[in-house]
Amino acid sequence: MVEEPVLLPHPRTGEAFESPVPPGTGWPGDVAAPGTPVARTPDDVARLAASATSLDDLDRDSSVCRACPRLVAWREDVAVVKRRMFRDQPYWGRPAAGFGDPAAGLLIAGLAPAAHGANRTGRLFTGDRSGDWIFAALHRAGVANQATSVDAADGLRLAGVRMAAAVRCAPPDNKPLPSERDTCEPWLRRELELTAPTVRAVMALGAFGWGVVLTVARHLGWDVPRPAPRFGHGAVAPLTRPDGVVVHLVGCYHVSQQNTQTGRLTEAMLDEVLAHALALAAGRTG
Repeated sequence: MVEEPVLLPHPRTGEAFESPVPPGTGWPGDVAAPGTPVARTPDDVARLAASATSLDDLDRDSSVCRACPRLVAWREDVAVVKRRMFRDQPYWGRPAAGFGDPAAGLLIAGLAPAAHGANRTGRLFTGDRSGDWIFAALHRAGVANQATSVDAADGLRLAGVRMAAAVRCAPPDNKPLPSERDTCEPWLRRELELTAPTVRAVMALGAFGWGVVLTVARHLGWDVPRPAPRFGHGAVAPLTRPDGVVVHLVGCYHVSQQNTQTGRLTEAMLDEVLAHALALAAGRTG
């Protein structure tokens, strides 16, 4: 006897979904369909990422990726077991695609989705304490229409800013393996290619994101300073594309609870680095 899937209502729309959420079933912001091609190997990721002709294509294909067995098992187990406070909600349980303005001047590169944040809501930084910090800062800077982000149907919009994760699935202990980082890298590489007409600055949240962006830049044939620029809060490294355009890499301590609760990262520190990154993205270097 086949058991019927458990359906739970979306916390805002009330529409019922399975956990994890199958593609093409109406989840807010889901651009995938039941027939969307699924990457199951690193070669599949490289091929599908390279063939994406738009950000919608990239978001669609990356949101159903199954190329890292450990991450797939973890994200889907979390989606079934859930956290107690979210037990009455469906969990996205899939990779979190990029989010924000398709004509962004600033790309914010995070580490990976949180197990009970984007892995639950389906949108980067949405529904966790890290998101509380970054979206509040973006709102103070005037590039987000609201200071909070609780679910993928809450009306949040970003102007001039896009977000992407170095690894698109929630990893155990928030620590992806090097092999998982490398498998996922083509998605971010294509993100930078597709946003090349407008992106002039990348703000890396944490040393992990910083390192992945440098790797992507090298793979794209960009000129990266030698020795390799070291991560630091407020550090800036110019990355020169083959067409001569300079994209500034800006370092920022990650908006993790460990950093924000200990005071290693304060609101003032975050606001200052974000303002500098936005200025570089707008071509204001003085």
